[in-house]
Amino acid sequence: MNTEQVLERINRKEAVIGVVGLGYVGLPLAVEKAKAGYRVIGFDIQPKRVEMVNRGINYIGDVVDEELADLVATGQLCATADYSDIARVDAVSICVPTPLDRYQQPDTSYVEGSAREIAKRLHPGMLVVLESTTYPGTTEEVVLPILEESGLKVGRDFYLAFSPERVDPGNKIYNTKNTPKVVGGITGDCTRTAAALYRNVLEGEVFEVSGPAVAEMEKILENTFRNLNIALANEMSILCNKMGIDYWEVVEAAKTKPYGFMAFYPGPGLGGHCIPIDPYYLTWKAREYKYHTRLIELAGEINNYMPDFVVERIMKMLSRHGKPLKGSKVLLLGIAYKRDIDDMRESPAIEILRQLVKQGADVQVNDPHIPSFRLDGRVYESKPLTAGLLEEADLTVITTDHSAYDYPLIGEKARLIFDTRNGLKDVQQIRGDYEKI
Repeated sequence: MNTEQVLERINRKEAVIGVVGLGYVGLPLAVEKAKAGYRVIGFDIQPKRVEMVNRGINYIGDVVDEELADLVATGQLCATADYSDIARVDAVSICVPTPLDRYQQPDTSYVEGSAREIAKRLHPGMLVVLESTTYPGTTEEVVLPILEESGLKVGRDFYLAFSPERVDPGNKIYNTKNTPKVVGGITGDCTRTAAALYRNVLEGEVFEVSGPAVAEMEKILENTFRNLNIALANEMSILCNKMGIDYWEVVEAAKTKPYGFMAFYPGPGLGGHCIPIDPYYLTWKAREYKYHTRLIELAGEINNYMPDFVVERIMKMLSRHGKPLKGSKVLLLGIAYKRDIDDMRESPAIEILRQLVKQGADVQVNDPHIPSFRLDGRVYESKPLTAGLLEEADLTVITTDHSAYDYPLIGEKARLIFDTRNGLKDVQQIRGDYEKI
């Protein structure tokens, strides 16, 4: 099967599509491909996810429940833990985790494992696209050799490309469907083939680049840009606190400049699977070229310090009111790493909770999106946010500014408030001592 025949099969939507990994990236992508008219098979090693998808039950916030249920009911989308079914697909996207190990080095084991499963069933005319965020060179140095162990040749027998995921959980404007896509293939035909598939699925522009390394680096640049600027906002907020200046008022004033400035905001630390992790992929890869990414690593130090800074401020507030942290009742509002989602990955609230418990504080938590969670062998239940809960706490910490929170009630009932998100910015009357990050 030559490239033109493959493209014709894709454009006629006769191709069967596979998606490996049905998490925050994979499931929305699988749904969009099925909505576009492709027959889609999702693969995941977690039996619970497979079962839920096949029952039409959604577990990802960016997926519409009814759409998933309809696609499953009509047979357009199904899920399996049996990787032998990869032999049935014509194109497959790899959307698996790419975490850091204990030494802050890239862990590509999930990518490698997926590539090996695909390599066992690789067939002529097949398209493989890696979407998992990783360091520049992964597609060519890690995935390609595994696939070519099959005896097939890239660009001649099969197609391989990298197209970075651009998922922003909870974003009400941009989602998988309308966010522009970047595609870089090993060869020109690889790029053409992958781009054709995405153009048949997405509304956003598909931007072709010269190769996988460019697409991989582009994704790292996106998240490193945000990492660095958030670090600047965090450092400025620390300095403003020492100088008695309201950083939030400063940034609102700076936003009035119509050019040359983009607003970034401080917080209790970085969360999610991308911004706290992705820059470390680049710092690790840079060592191969004997280059030390000083600015990136310094930004990481600043951002990683923020949970410590929050706990220090909590201790100072309590001390000012004659209370030690040990034995004090502290209420954390928000465990998710950002507003209006249920994603706890890398959430700074987790580190703050750990430190408070270690220091002997009596900590209660509330998160309207996370009913309960397990941490360090203990199960935490989300307490109903009532006037009584707020009045009982010696100090309330807003760690995530969920829209569901009754901020006037918080301002009225909480004794002491440390606001890491400027959540009370529109509340006129605040009862007790109130500080912002």
